[in-house]
Amino acid sequence: MIEIGIDSFASTNSESKILPAISIQQSMGELLDRIEFSDQVGLDVFGIGEHHRSDFLDSSPAVILAAAAAKTKSIRLTSAVTVLSAADPVRVFQQFATLDIISNGRAEMVIGRGSFSEAFPLFGYRLEDYDDIFDEKSKLLLKIRDQEIINWSGKFRAELVNQKVYPRPIQDPLPIWIGVGGTPSSCVRAGTLGVPLMIAIIGGETHRFKYQVECYKKAGLAAGFSKETLKVGIHSIGYVAEDSQTARDDFYPGYAEVFTKIGKERGWPPVTRSHFDKQVNETGALLVGSPEEVANKIIRHSRALGGLSRVTFQMNVASLPHQKLMKSIELIGKKVVPILNASL
Repeated sequence: MIEIGIDSFASTNSESKILPAISIQQSMGELLDRIEFSDQVGLDVFGIGEHHRSDFLDSSPAVILAAAAAKTKSIRLTSAVTVLSAADPVRVFQQFATLDIISNGRAEMVIGRGSFSEAFPLFGYRLEDYDDIFDEKSKLLLKIRDQEIINWSGKFRAELVNQKVYPRPIQDPLPIWIGVGGTPSSCVRAGTLGVPLMIAIIGGETHRFKYQVECYKKAGLAAGFSKETLKVGIHSIGYVAEDSQTARDDFYPGYAEVFTKIGKERGWPPVTRSHFDKQVNETGALLVGSPEEVANKIIRHSRALGGLSRVTFQMNVASLPHQKLMKSIELIGKKVVPILNASL
């Protein structure tokens, strides 16, 4: 079975020329409504990202997830991702252990280095230490998860001598995934640590990530972890409507607006409709289409990558109104998931 969920970056759409401006209170309230509705339609997981920019409200994902825990019953609540490089692993563990207690054992986290760089100067870290910081902090976080009393020393944090970290979560162990953008060395790190791998595939063709998955599993098996431990998930940009054409026409304008803006920061060319159409074809990474089309595409992606444990949809990067996002969540829960369950 493949777990299906939603990820959100808590976008305010404040810079969008497509949607009318709304207050940050309304934006947050609608996000919590979407999490609650995802639980009601039977989705497995909802993730909140972490950004420190004016157009996002997710600088404190654990706080948002705790609010969602009070409104939900079954859905798992995770970060997507926690920017561990710019955080203290002790505090991150405490926050998500507390979330686990509030949610009665439904908390998870996906840790990563982040896709934007603003957190590094904000919290006093050098971007040149990007990889070394994450390597050190991820190992410390896993040690805190697995041991109540910590003795540790490193380069980027004060040492810990016989320190006890509380509270302890309900789940033992608290699920921790590593989120990557596809760099093989990052996949090898996740395998060596024996934690599940979440690959953010936001463009290109999904089957081309098979090599990264193989690197991950090879490293994990070499480190002594079982195949069952080495789970793989993908975070994909996606949106579901009643039919394929409606889905594409709904999604493209906001998608083009957002990714053209990001492209200016990173040196990418402007998004065109022909580029978008290639991304939503059978092998493209975007999960945009009718329920049947998207379900079949997930099945193809899973087979191409050797089996997936989780797929999450990131749909609020396209300046879509709240009601269309709610309808898409409903279609994913009531139509996409049943097709997947019947096929797999």
